[in-house]
Amino acid sequence: MIITKTLMKQGKTPPPTGGTLLADVRTMILTAREGVARAVDAGLTTLYWHVGRRIRHDILKEQRAGYGEGIVSALGRQLAAEFGRGFSEKSLRHMIRFAEAFSDFKIVSSLLRQLSWSHFLALIYLDDPLKRDFYAEMCRIERWNTRTLAKKIQSMLFERTALSRKPAKLAEMELKQLREEDKLTPDLVFRDPYLLDFLGLKNTYAEKDVEAAILREMESFILELGVGFAFMERQKRITVDGDDYYLDLLFFHRRLKRLVAIELKLGDFKPADKGQMELYLRWLDKYERREGEDSPLGLILCAGKKEETVRLLDMEKSGIRVAAYWTEILPKAQLERKLHEAVLLARERLTAKKTAVRKRKRLDGGK
Repeated sequence: MIITKTLMKQGKTPPPTGGTLLADVRTMILTAREGVARAVDAGLTTLYWHVGRRIRHDILKEQRAGYGEGIVSALGRQLAAEFGRGFSEKSLRHMIRFAEAFSDFKIVSSLLRQLSWSHFLALIYLDDPLKRDFYAEMCRIERWNTRTLAKKIQSMLFERTALSRKPAKLAEMELKQLREEDKLTPDLVFRDPYLLDFLGLKNTYAEKDVEAAILREMESFILELGVGFAFMERQKRITVDGDDYYLDLLFFHRRLKRLVAIELKLGDFKPADKGQMELYLRWLDKYERREGEDSPLGLILCAGKKEETVRLLDMEKSGIRVAAYWTEILPKAQLERKLHEAVLLARERLTAKKTAVRKRKRLDGGK
């Protein structure tokens, strides 16, 4: 202790204590080990893609019924005998599917820093290319581990985003922007419905109970909202003309660079909720928004929402989203049915809207 104080007085750095030295060296070893593991996994994933592409090319070139089955089976036996189970027939089929699902190696290469082979295995058997690209890019952006990815797929996150309700071409353009420019849009961030089963709310409860449960389970709530949300305040006081109003929850989204105001409603959405949120957003824009930030966004979370009411109010122009929240998750088959129906209806409405716009343009041109 005396030696350490003397060295410090002389402006010299004292030697590390045994505990500090051990901690520093352990950190160095673990960091290096993680780096080596990532490099090995990336190298193997690259190899798997090339092997899958080579086999697939050979099978497609022959175009003979049964040829593919026979060659993969025989090749798997030979390679497994020499290189182990990692190159068995089953593994080779994963590699072929990998090269099929991700046919552009540039995309694979851009994902390799964040996604492991285990991530790709979870993605390659998703039939919808749009859904596959969405989960791959969100994995990259939000740095999900494989467990989180599996949970997001199981909870049908893609079907709960506004992106899934858009025509395929528009959705593809938005994902391309995310891939090439890291540009995250509100349609990729907000969901509907939000699954809040982790709050443990049963039977009858009040709005303050929902808010208290969210604060108690903030980590789970932010995971459901999506990475990028930072909690700022609860019951944010907003004073206008001497009257006090209280915003339930205030967040900031780092990637969108926007304040996000969240209001909780026990019942169905009502038109008056829009006016209340508009007031909050205008106040936040005037008094809380900082230089370099975009306009605040509002999210009204309701126990239920009436689709036509929400549609007629056209609230996205005001930067407001309305979403339902479920405190109990439906059985998977029922959840799939409800979400697929919502996606189809939204796409039909968009198509009808575009058709009406084109008709108006033709009529105006004919005058």
